[in-house]
Amino acid sequence: MNTAIEVQHADPQAPVVVTESAVQHFRQQILVARAAGLRLSIKESGCTGYMYVMDLVDAPPPDDLLMQLADDVRLWIDRASLPVLRGTTVDFVREGLNSLLRFGNPNAKDYCGCGESFSIDGEARA
Repeated sequence: MNTAIEVQHADPQAPVVVTESAVQHFRQQILVARAAGLRLSIKESGCTGYMYVMDLVDAPPPDDLLMQLADDVRLWIDRASLPVLRGTTVDFVREGLNSLLRFGNPNAKDYCGCGESFSIDGEARA
């Protein structure tokens, strides 16, 4: 696990923290897809309750919260997902030949064995 995380967006008022490596990854995804940015949300799924959803978007819903991570990197966050996402760190890591987005969520209580879904403390319900 990468313990030294270089943070790009560390505003204490921001709902999520995004590392520099995640910003670089998002930039590449946005360029290839020619999208306006990315959208982060959660949905009910998996054996423990919720899963993270990252979508490339051209026109996010008007009530989403916009985080401008860099001049060319925008992240919209689903407002309905904010109670569960607040305080989450989003990182992009490489482990051997694999690479993945890693979500460090202080609201997550348990993770399923495969790591695809998580459960939350009852106070953080979306």
